[in-house]
Amino acid sequence: MTITIFHNPACGTSRNVLELIRNSGAEPRIIEYLKTPPGRAELVDLIDRMGIPARDLLRRKGTPYDELGLDNPLLTDDDLIDAMMARPILINRPIVVTPLGAALCRPSETVLDLLPSPQRGAFARENGEKIVDEAGKRIV
Repeated sequence: MTITIFHNPACGTSRNVLELIRNSGAEPRIIEYLKTPPGRAELVDLIDRMGIPARDLLRRKGTPYDELGLDNPLLTDDDLIDAMMARPILINRPIVVTPLGAALCRPSETVLDLLPSPQRGAFARENGEKIVDEAGKRIV
């Protein structure tokens, strides 16, 4: 069973998702997408597997989104994918792929729907908010 996370270790949500995966007993394949961005075909495949338009994968905060005018409704999915290929920081994260599907895991507890194995114990986000109780059951 392979679980893959497109991860940014500087992102709290991404770190929380990684730890939720590990809390299920799995050790995922970690792709630091800013160092090793997906190729165009892989990015298109991820978007298709998630069932979202390319626009929904764009990250705005801390990126050149506004200066590039990416809010222009006339831009096509291909245009937006071109922008993400040129500047991987525009790809929102974390993206998780498991045998159960693929999703942009924001908020972090979204990953729980993708994990084949249950949580092994309690889990709280870095900010202290409990997501999983001691019995491994989702709280949020």
